[in-house]
Amino acid sequence: MDDRRIPERVLPERPEAKPLEQFWPYTTIPEQPTDEELAKVQPELRDAIFGEERRPFSVTLIFPVFDGPNYPRAVAFAQAADDHVEYDRDGRHWHRARFATGDRPMRIRDLYLVVAPVPGNEVLINDRQIPYARELWLPLVWLLIR
Repeated sequence: MDDRRIPERVLPERPEAKPLEQFWPYTTIPEQPTDEELAKVQPELRDAIFGEERRPFSVTLIFPVFDGPNYPRAVAFAQAADDHVEYDRDGRHWHRARFATGDRPMRIRDLYLVVAPVPGNEVLINDRQIPYARELWLPLVWLLIR
């Protein structure tokens, strides 16, 4: 014979509290990213998600946190950029400063002269790594300095 028994009831017959009609943790996450989150997205990913934006010609300098007396100056120059983002990559803290070249190219030169000796710094032209960015493009931008 098959001896199947109904298990004893785990929940009480009359609940003491009304259950919430929420599904944790999904209700606390906003459906749309905030402006702060969108600012931290890498430009290549932003273009892939939202389509290419028509931005003016720009030079972007990326540099890691470094020791030395010039670091506060570098951060001050980076914060004065048209677009400044701090982020973590590969266990290090990085600064990305994008400058539009048309109005004040001296800002780019001032920051570059401070971060040029820092290992790992990058120069991007229109948010892309291109050949001779340091050797050709930066001096061409500096020709705009009056």
